[in-house]
Amino acid sequence: MGAPEKSQSNTNSMQRVKVYHLNEDGKWDDRGTGHVSIDFVERSEELSLCVIDEEDNETLLVHPINPEDIYRKQEDTIISWRDPERSTELALSFQETAGCSYVWDQICTMQRNLHFSSLNSETFHSLNSELRELPAVELTTLPLILKIVTESGITDQMRLTELILKDHDFFRNLMGVFKICEDLENVDGLHMIFNIVKGIILLNSSQILEKIFGDELIMEIIGCLEYDPGVPHSQHHRNFLKEHVVFKEAIPIKDPLVLSKIHQTYRIGYLKDVVLARVLDDAIVANLNSVIHANNAIVVSLLKDDSTFIQELFARLRSPSTSMESKKNLVYFLHEFCSLSKSLQVVQQLRLFRDLINEGIFHVIEEVLQIPDKKLVLTGTDILILFLTQDPNLLRSYVVRTEGNPLLGLLVKGMMEDFGDKMHCQFLEIIRTLLDANALSGGAQRANIMDIFYEKHLPELVDVITASCPEKSGNTSEGATRRIFTKPEVLLNICELLCFCIMQDASRTKCSFLQNNVTEKVLHLTRRKEKYLVVAAIRFVRTLLSVHDDYVQNYIVKNNMLKPIIDVFIANGNRYNLLNSAVLDLLEHIRKGNATLLLKYIVDTFWDQLAPFQSLTSIQAFKVKYEQCLESAGPKSTADAVDPRRRIDERALEKEEEDYFNEDSDEEDSASASNTQKEKPTSNIQKEQPKPHLSNGVAASPTSSSPRSGGLVDYEDDEDDEDYKPPPRKQPEASEDEEGELLRLKRKSPCVEREQEPSKKPRLGKSSKRENVFAVLCSTLSHAVLTGKKSPGTAGSAARSIVAKGAEDSRSSEETNSSSSDDENHKDDGVSSSEQETSDNGKLNGEESLVVAPKSSPEMAVNGS
Repeated sequence: MGAPEKSQSNTNSMQRVKVYHLNEDGKWDDRGTGHVSIDFVERSEELSLCVIDEEDNETLLVHPINPEDIYRKQEDTIISWRDPERSTELALSFQETAGCSYVWDQICTMQRNLHFSSLNSETFHSLNSELRELPAVELTTLPLILKIVTESGITDQMRLTELILKDHDFFRNLMGVFKICEDLENVDGLHMIFNIVKGIILLNSSQILEKIFGDELIMEIIGCLEYDPGVPHSQHHRNFLKEHVVFKEAIPIKDPLVLSKIHQTYRIGYLKDVVLARVLDDAIVANLNSVIHANNAIVVSLLKDDSTFIQELFARLRSPSTSMESKKNLVYFLHEFCSLSKSLQVVQQLRLFRDLINEGIFHVIEEVLQIPDKKLVLTGTDILILFLTQDPNLLRSYVVRTEGNPLLGLLVKGMMEDFGDKMHCQFLEIIRTLLDANALSGGAQRANIMDIFYEKHLPELVDVITASCPEKSGNTSEGATRRIFTKPEVLLNICELLCFCIMQDASRTKCSFLQNNVTEKVLHLTRRKEKYLVVAAIRFVRTLLSVHDDYVQNYIVKNNMLKPIIDVFIANGNRYNLLNSAVLDLLEHIRKGNATLLLKYIVDTFWDQLAPFQSLTSIQAFKVKYEQCLESAGPKSTADAVDPRRRIDERALEKEEEDYFNEDSDEEDSASASNTQKEKPTSNIQKEQPKPHLSNGVAASPTSSSPRSGGLVDYEDDEDDEDYKPPPRKQPEASEDEEGELLRLKRKSPCVEREQEPSKKPRLGKSSKRENVFAVLCSTLSHAVLTGKKSPGTAGSAARSIVAKGAEDSRSSEETNSSSSDDENHKDDGVSSSEQETSDNGKLNGEESLVVAPKSSPEMAVNGS
């Protein structure tokens, strides 16, 4: 079941067509889509071409097959004709090529059958008998031969071709009659011979073409075609070929077959392009081109296999005794020889080019590029392009060698010269191909070529731009004298090459361009009056910024590179042209690329100039992007300013704690501090300490307003608190157990203290022994800090590790013993601000958050109350 269904679908697709009708306006109207078939129509005995609509099965077209030659096949899928009854043009467009060929063969078969069934007259019988054998070629039989050649149908053309090829004397006798008619000036006979020869050529038989294009008949055949009835005067093709066409041999060719094919190829080309250019159809032209192609392949193959010929050719090219005229002919021949090699297969062509390289063809081209004759120089570049088309690595492998370096320099030099209208950017194309990074192979060779190019030849190209541009407005007189005239097309090609280099290797190009100030020199083009050169410079900067490199952006900002571009944009005004679009495109690229540095640079530097253009969408978007960058950069910069200070404080605290815990005798320090406290009264503490200290040992500023710079205790403002008397402290002797507990608490790390702090608070509130221990510790450490006999780091560490715990126990006593007048004094003296600063500081640094209780006064914290 599957096979028949598949076969049916294939048949339907082969017969699926679209019907077109040519209207009065000369346009094709689509009449619908359906399936075509050739069959007998009801109530008619004629075979007809029928198309049935594929949707509603209605008849779209019924056309009886006409025996006349009215059908044409086009592009393998279209059959068109002119309906003689309706005087309309119709066409069928097939979905499948096979379907078109099938229907075309059926139409031809039907025409042949109709032709033989309808023609029963004596004329047909005589014609049919003549097709069995051609009549003798004489002046009296020319009309009959002309009728056979021009009026034979498709089926008879094959028979006619066979008869002509079988009769070996047909063309010889025909040429004899032509000479007689020409001598007698028989114009009618000459016209008939012209139509006979043209009809034979239109048979499109390769065997007949090979016969008439031979050396024996070609000139006579061209002579027959001089007498065209459609031209009032006869043409003189033979005279042109014999007298005006000169065959030059740059080097003697000894093979007669090669000479014969060369002459034949030229004459066939002349016949195709000049003599029969008006009457040849596409099929005949394609057949003639295939003959020319085959001849070229034969010529090149025979010459490349002749080793003596190639050696003699290059010996003459390298010989200093060769005259300039001979050298020109040799170079032209070499170019023709390389061009004809395209007729060979790819493998043979590559082998030929390698043989030419071994013979030294690139060295020959180096010499050619140094000749003043510009036509000869361009011929040499054409040869290089042929090699690059075949395989770019052939030329790259030569250029990277020491002996090949001058060739690249000559190409760069040729790019900077003016070749007039004959220059088609060959030099630019060759250099681009050598530097192209998209090649399938040759990466190392390309890198070496780029190194050579950037080191030796890039400064030359940039200097051409600098020398051809006028100086700034202040130095007009000096610039006019030093300015060198260069065609704008050359400068445009240089800019295009520089942009190409950026796209190929951004990192290498960036370093080379910035070192040689290429960007600054290219922007000199903004001083030129040619607007397309100004646009080229802007496009170069746009390409350079596409690298998205911070170093490039810093370089542009540092050297104010965009100033010339903004200046020409402002000078252009509101004119909407290519210059305006190029600058806006550059700004749009910067905006979309989030180049914050360039955004700030442009707005901060040039916004006063760009402000009048805010009506443009690109300028508005650019300003909005700038404002967004400022908003996003604000909080980030503040955080960046705070974080380093915080990290420094944290590192200082860690260092102090480490120094404290590394002390050898903690108990001795505590005892000595206690004895010192007993010897000195409390009233002398303020005199001996000139300025307060932070917990990390840094001197505090009295006017500091930063939440992190405030000291834990503000001693300078304690003058108003002289009436304050702390409650008496009891200092019972600590037992051994209590001393062990003290040491254990002192040596705990800050992180452990923070973890255990919630659980310690209720314990400290319940134990009376612990209160006594902490009271002793607070008094001892506070007195040690104030006398200054211990180091600030050690005292600060002790205060952080121990006073924080005593502060919780002292809250209850502080709330009970403090009077209302003391609270007011503390508020007036900035004590409350000190407490707030300490609390904020504790939020930033967890290690300092427990040094002073939130509601305790500075004196209470020091005295341990």
